[in-house]
Amino acid sequence: MPDRMKVLVAYDGSDCANAALDDLRQAGLPDNVEFKVLSVIENWLPPPSGLEIVEHIDRDQEYLTLAMRAANCIQESAPGWQAESEVEFGSPASVILEKADEWKPDLIVVGAHGRSSLGRFFFGSVSQKVLHEANCPVRVAREPKEKLERPLHLLIGFDGSPGAKETLRVVTARNWPADCEARIVYAAWPSLGSTSQPLAGKIADWVADEDLKIKHKIDSVVNDLNAAGLNTTAVIKAENPKQLLISEAESWPADCVFVGARGLGLFERLRLGSVSTAVAARAHCSVEVVR
Repeated sequence: MPDRMKVLVAYDGSDCANAALDDLRQAGLPDNVEFKVLSVIENWLPPPSGLEIVEHIDRDQEYLTLAMRAANCIQESAPGWQAESEVEFGSPASVILEKADEWKPDLIVVGAHGRSSLGRFFFGSVSQKVLHEANCPVRVAREPKEKLERPLHLLIGFDGSPGAKETLRVVTARNWPADCEARIVYAAWPSLGSTSQPLAGKIADWVADEDLKIKHKIDSVVNDLNAAGLNTTAVIKAENPKQLLISEAESWPADCVFVGARGLGLFERLRLGSVSTAVAARAHCSVEVVR
């Protein structure tokens, strides 16, 4: 029997957490999946006094009920999906990361926002912290704006880097519907124009050469994805990668954006910032960041 895919689902009963459960059906997951539903009770204050123990017991039961309900919902979604529930205390992001280090899931699923504004004030965005520090792919799930009456749309950021290649491997390994559509998006370097300066001219030649190499790779990638059953097209524009991915996701529209956690190199990251972080924070749809 093949190894089950392991998916850690962070769940707090919020609308975003429920959207993450619904989003699992659109994630292309295989029939053979082991889920762990983790609910975290935020515990940033000192231990409770005797008068507060009853309140904490009630809260424990509430979160346990939430986690069990989510696990049952997941198991009902597909015959081969198995789910168990777990409740922990602490900072939600830290507990999720600790559980991931211990359990070693193939994917972490989180909602875009949680239920506690106070927790977000003290700890920052749970999804963003998990996104930055997890050692495996992280899917930040959002509720779709419209009910799908068309094929599933997958937008894939590509820049020729190892992270982009791993992203393609993850996408092609999933089980997608027969009519699923994919779109490769590459943000080409902007034209530097003509210049008489020798160094600037060499840089312009290098940029043009790199763009040409990646465009050839994209042709090959499109053919591979079509062969894998995904109806695939490509968009190549000279634009900031963050802006291009977000705008293409909105206009197509995409149901999920897949992007690598790292780009081509240090220079690009210093110049452009973290593309994956920006897309996960600002995209209207679910975003899966692959390592």
